[in-house]
Amino acid sequence: MPAKSKAQQKAAGAALAAKRGETSKSSLKGAAKEMYDSMSEDELEEFASTKRKGLPDKKSDDDR
Repeated sequence: MPAKSKAQQKAAGAALAAKRGETSKSSLKGAAKEMYDSMSEDELEEFASTKRKGLPDKKSDDDR
């Protein structure tokens, strides 16, 4: 499932980096922290690898 916004893609990238040990879990905030706890590394990789071109900056309420 691809990310639906640039913010979601960025949060997934931060969470993925923490899962891989590239950054500390304590540096995560908000959505990235929730993604870290609730998603597998494969799921995070799929979100983080979404192309950003054409994505809105944030998800609209209609996408929730």
